[in-house]
Amino acid sequence: MSSRPPDLDLVHPFQTPPGPGEAIEVAPGIRWARLPLPFRLDHVNVYLIDDDGGVAILDTGIDDRACRGAWAKLFAGPLAGQRITRLIVTHCHPDHVGLAQWLVDRTGLTLEMSETEYLTALVIHLDPEALEAEPYRDFYESNGLDEETTQSVMTRGHRYLKMLSGLPKTFRRVIASERLRIGGRDFTVMTGGGHSPEQIMLHLADENVFLSADQVLPRISPNVAVLPRDPEGDPLGIFLRSLREVRKRLPEDSLVLPGHDLPFTGLHKRVDAMLDHHEDRCAILVEACRREPHCAAELIPKIFHRALDAHQTGFAFGETLAHVNYLARRGRLHRVETKDGIRRFAAT
Repeated sequence: MSSRPPDLDLVHPFQTPPGPGEAIEVAPGIRWARLPLPFRLDHVNVYLIDDDGGVAILDTGIDDRACRGAWAKLFAGPLAGQRITRLIVTHCHPDHVGLAQWLVDRTGLTLEMSETEYLTALVIHLDPEALEAEPYRDFYESNGLDEETTQSVMTRGHRYLKMLSGLPKTFRRVIASERLRIGGRDFTVMTGGGHSPEQIMLHLADENVFLSADQVLPRISPNVAVLPRDPEGDPLGIFLRSLREVRKRLPEDSLVLPGHDLPFTGLHKRVDAMLDHHEDRCAILVEACRREPHCAAELIPKIFHRALDAHQTGFAFGETLAHVNYLARRGRLHRVETKDGIRRFAAT
């Protein structure tokens, strides 16, 4: 589940997204296509980059019938007769890597990802039932989710993670600061964490174009969640550091090509709004815990104000706990002992 900072007066040079089977040129040699998703966030952007007589693909979409059908329209339309030269995936979430094996089988290419993202996606693919293991149940219940909600999150809520066509047994590792030569141009690799562990972003400095994946989105903040396998992790701290690094390195007037929603300019303004948004959420949680100790599950409605299904509850729980862990690491919250063993926190 994403969260939504205040709307900003960003400039959107392309107001209408591409329809099914369409691709819009958004920068010289870079086309934008959109694939359907079966969620509240109902689409993912992919980019087609001209590459010496062929096309490099950035991201794949999720593995379901609608997304495969959208690719079929692209191959019959804008990609008809064109050689696919590279397959680059920004991160491990199924809406970005879900059709990796399907596209590798179709093109014969080597998948290109950062190592951490590839291995994370591989673990999910090889052992999806581990998501329902007993230690993970304790992760939810010890942070205050009731038994019924925990069961719902661990089954229905995690179903989307299994929407992968598979992953190839080998890949090419993409590394931060590396330059990818695509179509006679150098794209500098940047990586960011928090939303996922080592997400790939591409910066075309000579043309002031930034393919930001999910790290910087124009209207929502990506889900930044604590995961059961790292229950005391600090993804929010990592995410905020990554945002500050993007702001420091890239110009305000960069053309940002995001993983969702519309391309935009106004990068610094957008990053500042996201930083402020998460600080506002932290302040809300500290104030709630100043009145009385709370666990993460009790704090969810303090920052998520609408009814949540199992899929959304899992995201909201992980993101709330990310703020709690962030505040605890920085001494703004501290854990208090409770008779029921639930992890509750009070303001320091």
